[in-house]
Amino acid sequence: RLIAYATGESAIPFDMLRTKIIQQTRKNNWKRIALVSPESGSGKTTVTANLGFSFSRMRDRRTMIFDFDLRRMGLARILEHKTAHSMADVLERRVPFSEHGICHEGNVVFGLNRERVQNPSELLQSPVTMEVLDELEAMYQPDLMLFDTPPLMVSDDSQGFLQSVDCALLIAAAEHTPMDRIDVAERQLSELTNVLGIVLNQCRYTGGAHGYENEYY
Repeated sequence: RLIAYATGESAIPFDMLRTKIIQQTRKNNWKRIALVSPESGSGKTTVTANLGFSFSRMRDRRTMIFDFDLRRMGLARILEHKTAHSMADVLERRVPFSEHGICHEGNVVFGLNRERVQNPSELLQSPVTMEVLDELEAMYQPDLMLFDTPPLMVSDDSQGFLQSVDCALLIAAAEHTPMDRIDVAERQLSELTNVLGIVLNQCRYTGGAHGYENEYY
C-alpha cells in the first residue's frame, strides 16, 4: 500500500495531491493540516503515509507527520516500525520529540504510536498539547504539519483538536463511505476548521484520470 516511496506511475495520485496541498496552504498561509475520515476503513492512515513519502522527495521542504489517532497504532503498523514511545509521551512531556521522532530522507519526520492511550479525547484537547505543538513548530520550523486524526463520527477525539489546525482534508472511500456520511462530515468539519478538500480513496476506476500516457513514465 506504500506506493509513493519512489517516483513512478503509481505515485502520481499522491504527488498530485501533494502539489494541490502545497498550493492551497501557501495561498492561505496554512501550515497545520488534519487528515480525517467520516468513519474507519477509509484508508486515511495509508493516505497519510504515502503523502509523507511523496513530500520526502521534495528536498527543500520540511514536513512533520503525527499519528494523533491515539486509540491505535495505524502509522506504525503501515510503516512496520516499532517505536519505544508514543505521541502521548511527547504530548505529556514524558519524552522529548527529539528522542521519539523518526526522520526519513532528512526532511520528513514521523511521530508514531506504540500503544493505545486511555484518555485520547482529553489529551488531544489539552492546553499542554497545544503548547507542545507550538514548541515543536518553533523548534523545527516545518513547512507543513500533517495530523492523522481519529474518524470524525466514531468518537469525540478529534472534535476539540480540529479547532487547533488550519484546515482539514476529508478522506472518503469509494463504494464504502455513503454520500450522506460525507455530507455530514463535511458540514461538521466546516464548523470546526477550514475544509481543504475531499479525497476519494480506493477508487477502482482511474484510467486516464491523471492526464498522462504510459510513454511519460
